[in-house]
Amino acid sequence: MTGRESSLSHSEATGGSAGSAAAGGAGGDGRIAAALDLVGSRLRRVREQRGLTLTEAAGLAGMSKSTLSRLETGQRKPSLELLLPLARTYRVPLDDLVGAPEVGDPRIRLKPRRVNGRTVLPLTRPGGIQAWKIVIPTTQSDPAPRTHDGFEWLYVLSGRMRLILGDQDLVLGTGEAAEFDTQVPHWFGSTGDEPAEVLSIFGRPGERMLVRASGQDAPDDDPEKDPHPA
Repeated sequence: MTGRESSLSHSEATGGSAGSAAAGGAGGDGRIAAALDLVGSRLRRVREQRGLTLTEAAGLAGMSKSTLSRLETGQRKPSLELLLPLARTYRVPLDDLVGAPEVGDPRIRLKPRRVNGRTVLPLTRPGGIQAWKIVIPTTQSDPAPRTHDGFEWLYVLSGRMRLILGDQDLVLGTGEAAEFDTQVPHWFGSTGDEPAEVLSIFGRPGERMLVRASGQDAPDDDPEKDPHPA
């Protein structure tokens, strides 16, 4: 995946997510209204399961009998101030009264695709920071550096990868990473020696470049070491 491809994927995802969010918002309002319409019948069912009359339940919850009756018949809109004491009175979770939906499946099931001979597997849903796993085959290709807004992180999962960044021509091996402003001309691909698996993360503009090239020592992070030795 070149810098241009990263940029296109990011912009397309952002554009697509805006419409989806708007549609989801409208649908969400309808689902909330439908859930609230069912609260009254749940309140009545739970009260009867507890063997309580309207008068008894209302007294225990600290509200009037008419208020509880109107809640159960749907004539009064349920609120948190009314539902919390009822949940305590009936000793049930608040979710049981409002019928909260189950948490959605967090797993991402996006399919890999082929881009310029590489296998690209999306690891995030469209919108926001984007992440991909990229499998770069052992093929020698001519670098074509590109620029675009944003910043990118690259991490080599296996193999070795060539990175052109401005005037630098670098080779990153397994476990090495690069971080750079994508307004700097850049390209990454195969070294021609072996395939590589790379984690690519693309985000908003404004981050500085930080690169660890092959063979470069890691910085010493010991806080007790004197930064100004004699």
